[in-house]
Amino acid sequence: MLFRNKTKQKKDGAFTLIETLVGVAVFLIIATASYQAYVSLFALINQNQYKILGLNLANEQFEIIRNLAYSDVGIQGGLPNGKIPHSQTLVRAGVTFTVTTTIRNVDIPFDGTIGGTPNDLSPADNKLVELEVNCPACATFTPISLTTTVAPKALETLSTNGALFVRVFDANGIAVSGASVHIVNTQANPDIIIDDVTDTTGILQIIDAPPGVEAYEITVTKSGYSTDRTYTDGSVGNPDPLKLHATVVVQQVTQVSFAIDKLSDISFSSLTPTCTPVGDIDFSLVSSRQIGAGVPKYSQSLVTNGSGTYSNNSMEWGSYTITGTDATYDIVGINPLNPINLNPDSVQEVDLIVATKNPRSLLVTVKDSSTQLPITDATVQVTGTSYDETQITDRGFINQTNWSGGAGVDYTADDGFLDVDGGEIKLKNVSGSYNPNGILESSTIDTGSESNFHSLVWSPTDQPVSASSDGTPSVRFQIATNASSTDTTWTYLGPDGTAGTYYTTSNATISSVHNDDRYLRYKVFLHSADPAVTPNISDIAFTMTSSCTPPGQVIFSGLSAGTYTISISKSGYTTQVITDVSVSSNWKEQEVILSP
Repeated sequence: MLFRNKTKQKKDGAFTLIETLVGVAVFLIIATASYQAYVSLFALINQNQYKILGLNLANEQFEIIRNLAYSDVGIQGGLPNGKIPHSQTLVRAGVTFTVTTTIRNVDIPFDGTIGGTPNDLSPADNKLVELEVNCPACATFTPISLTTTVAPKALETLSTNGALFVRVFDANGIAVSGASVHIVNTQANPDIIIDDVTDTTGILQIIDAPPGVEAYEITVTKSGYSTDRTYTDGSVGNPDPLKLHATVVVQQVTQVSFAIDKLSDISFSSLTPTCTPVGDIDFSLVSSRQIGAGVPKYSQSLVTNGSGTYSNNSMEWGSYTITGTDATYDIVGINPLNPINLNPDSVQEVDLIVATKNPRSLLVTVKDSSTQLPITDATVQVTGTSYDETQITDRGFINQTNWSGGAGVDYTADDGFLDVDGGEIKLKNVSGSYNPNGILESSTIDTGSESNFHSLVWSPTDQPVSASSDGTPSVRFQIATNASSTDTTWTYLGPDGTAGTYYTTSNATISSVHNDDRYLRYKVFLHSADPAVTPNISDIAFTMTSSCTPPGQVIFSGLSAGTYTISISKSGYTTQVITDVSVSSNWKEQEVILSP
């Protein structure tokens, strides 16, 4: 009995294993929470301390500037020139900060403005000082930006300098703000070096710039954008540049304009006519944009890799021409056609159709005069001394220009908010105001075979600007395809292959998810934020190829050196005859335009 009582007493007074584990878990939770709270509080304290140090450092630099003579308030080697470094690394309380200072001459309108009415011949009225303090090693530190204005104590005197205005815009002529402008003048003593950015209007104004003939070398760019610059007259490789270094004249404004835009991706695939990749194909790519007389801005000899591909994700927008230079293979087709139009901030895929070289070769490309699209089923005859061959161009595009047939004929249905009578699609006008939105779904289009879809093209491309003033594009498309005519489900997709995106730019690349399908439908979405205007569509076309046969192109091989006559005909078009076509090199492309 005594033994049982002692056992019971011991059992009641001790912790079980489960109780111990629960206690430990509760302790760990409380300890972890306390630690996290401590860490967060410590981080907040540090963040506030870094901010206080940064503000004190900024005020310290401002005090230094305020105590300088007015003539010394400037950037070392900059404009205005002075005693302040453009960039400094300073340590305060063991913390390393970077201080970036920008100083500009400011034209105050109280006495007129340079080039204005009245014309201020001494426009450097005040100096604007911008100071940025950053702590790269400080977590969650927000850079501190402060500005102040410094004014001279004495009255201004007649300026013996001029002004340099740098204007930057994109491919559409829209101002580019925040563009980096690098200016160097080695004619000045000391050298002038300016690193600044454009304002919200895309302009950087350099006031009170020392005069000099072709003295200012200017380079303009922006992160993720192309680069534009000035050039030295008579330089090797570009002896006659189109944009010389800027000249500044006393009491005059020199304005130099630059065009930059977002970089694009371009990729090339070298394939046989049966879609088999062919690696190590040499070709050249030349831009139509020139930096000097006969000097293209971009001209490169390229080669696809062992898998038959080449890509570049930092290409400038513009028009590019491809030429075959391979020793073993000829380019027998290019899709899309030469020249390749590369839009800003876009992805462009290009197929180079190649075949074993049979010198000499002549590639004939046939295009429609109004749309510049490839023409299918055109008869091309090439004749010369002891040579006579005729070929037919492959399918190039399917075009729709008229919707007057109505639902079930030219289109399946519309939502009742469109006017689809006649040769265009537009928003319906009700009591003098256009509907804000309208949707049309096309009828089924038979491409004739399994196809690879490449480009969606519509016109006109210029739409009322006010229609998209709310940020929604005025014209949008989605595409649906099926492999069989009996399929009843149509899933409309955008350029990334999902239902959440839209084609908003004409000549856009069609998503590859539609490849190998035969039947196609489209939806067009019209929108106007302005009830006084409506977007309109007059033509819609799709470019495509089947089994890697390029559209609108034929290749003639085994030619001898000499001159040839090309005759091109197609029902509904005026026959075109081109004489004295010289074939001297191993590969030549001849473009032919047919008019309806």
